[in-house]
Amino acid sequence: MSTTNQTLAAPGSAVTGATRPRSHAVDLETVHHNRIVSVITDSIVLARRSLKKIPRQPDWLMGATIQPIMFLLLFRYIFAGSMQYAMPEGVSAVNFLIAGIVVQGIVFGSISTALGLATDAKEGLMDRFRALPMTRMSVLLGRILADTITMVIVTTITIIAGLAVGFRPNGDVLDWAKAIGLMMLLSFALSWVGAIIGLGLKSIEAVSSIGLIWIFPFTFISSAFAQPSTFPGWMQGFAKNQPFTLVVDCVRGWLTGYPDVGNKGLIAVGWLLALIVVAMPLAVWTYERRAKS
Repeated sequence: MSTTNQTLAAPGSAVTGATRPRSHAVDLETVHHNRIVSVITDSIVLARRSLKKIPRQPDWLMGATIQPIMFLLLFRYIFAGSMQYAMPEGVSAVNFLIAGIVVQGIVFGSISTALGLATDAKEGLMDRFRALPMTRMSVLLGRILADTITMVIVTTITIIAGLAVGFRPNGDVLDWAKAIGLMMLLSFALSWVGAIIGLGLKSIEAVSSIGLIWIFPFTFISSAFAQPSTFPGWMQGFAKNQPFTLVVDCVRGWLTGYPDVGNKGLIAVGWLLALIVVAMPLAVWTYERRAKS
């Protein structure tokens, strides 16, 4: 029987280096989170951080609601009376206008994402985030989730103000669910556009001015405040088929019964999902480019 070069350790004796069992390498895959899980958890943490400013800075929430309520009051008491003559029989001009103003407030809310990210970049918060073990997507997604939740609050306040001045929706629970879901999807999609603007421009002043330029054509050359059939012929094609008009018509139709929605809901969702698919990676690329500059 051949001898071996290993020495058997006696019971109770210390195990030598030659006889110590070889430990297995740690499986890092079980230590690290799945990438999708990491994005979700990091985004929730950052979203909570952004939402904490609402109870701490109630004046900020007040400022965010002033604009849509101001539009609501102006259009309700200045234009609704004269517009009533152009409305089909049985259609309330107040319902027509307020539904458009509610959706318009969501579009204008996208500038909050742009200004917030521009401020974070200027104050060096982006550099601190880069030093933390979190995904790049989470920095943007967390902010956008918080802004979407904030927009739900602002929209709710606007609707309550509309009810106080004559807005009388007649949609059922399913209609309200569809309208709320579409408005949240609109806010989520446009926040990614706001992120591109906020990170792509170098100064907060430029964001606050240039960031509004693209909003006006989409909100006013639409069905938000007038029927597109009253526009000049060369403008009607754009006004009737652009995404904002589709969203306004859906929300207005579901909540007030006018106009007929038909398949506009599916078309609007398709437009918004396509916008997210394009804007999301472009926003992440803009963030990484801004972080390296």
